[in-house]
Amino acid sequence: MSANAEPDARRGRPRSAAVDSAVIETVLRLLEEGVPIGDLSMERIAREAGVGKATVYRRWAGKEALMLDVLRSLDAVQPEPAGRSVREDLVMMLEFLRMRGLAKRSSAVLRTVVTQVQAHPKLWREYHDTVVTARREAFFTVLRRGMATGEIRPGLDVDLVTDLFVSPMLSRAMLHEWRELPEELAEQIVDMVLEGVRPPA
Repeated sequence: MSANAEPDARRGRPRSAAVDSAVIETVLRLLEEGVPIGDLSMERIAREAGVGKATVYRRWAGKEALMLDVLRSLDAVQPEPAGRSVREDLVMMLEFLRMRGLAKRSSAVLRTVVTQVQAHPKLWREYHDTVVTARREAFFTVLRRGMATGEIRPGLDVDLVTDLFVSPMLSRAMLHEWRELPEELAEQIVDMVLEGVRPPA
């Protein structure tokens, strides 16, 4: 009976959101307590979460897959651009980054997780290729629409222009955490960059 139960459970038993949450919260607690990512084994995580090791491995193939979900659990979903104007959409997306920067500064857990993950290049790359790339694609879409509507000069490199909009906010939020992130910062950045990328009058 028990020999056949495990394969059947894998095929038919619905995944428990409560177990997923318990495991992820356990990882966050351990990281907040100062446990390095390198010291976290799947066995320890399962033990601390009060679940079986097989339960954890059924959900995540390994520690990197689990850590990616831990990162995603801390990440807010970026709102969809309204599409009424390029300026409005760009301000909204930069304001989202500003609020994430403020959240990182005020959250010990978020600071700890981001700092530790950056020391693991493969995991950081996975996060970049999923979460960060999707956000950049949203900027590309808005910029291309701006070129089509005449709000932005056609033919510009959208990847480079995205950097022009995003980099000042990320620099203040991530690299220079003593710098303020005032409420009007998103509008200031957008207006300055738009001035340079608008078609000539």
